[in-house]
Amino acid sequence: MEKLLTQLQGLVSAGNTVVVVEHDMRVVAASDWVIDMGPGAGDEGGQIVAEGSPATVAKSKASKTAPYLRRFLERELR
Repeated sequence: MEKLLTQLQGLVSAGNTVVVVEHDMRVVAASDWVIDMGPGAGDEGGQIVAEGSPATVAKSKASKTAPYLRRFLERELR
C-alpha cells in the first residue's frame, strides 16, 4: 500500500488529477477530497452520503465509512 500511495502522490505532485475507488483507510486518509457513496452497498447505494476532506467525512453521521476513518485518523495523530 505504501508503494501505491507514493506513486499516487507522485502523479498528484506532477499536476495530475487522480481519482481512486478504495476502501483502505490509509488511502482515504491521504486524499485531498473524499466522496462517500451509500448509504449501503449494491441496490442500497448510489447516493453521496458525505464529501469533503477526510476529517470532514470522518465526522459525518450519514456515512458508514466515518467511524472507521475517524478511528484511523485518531491513531495517526497519536
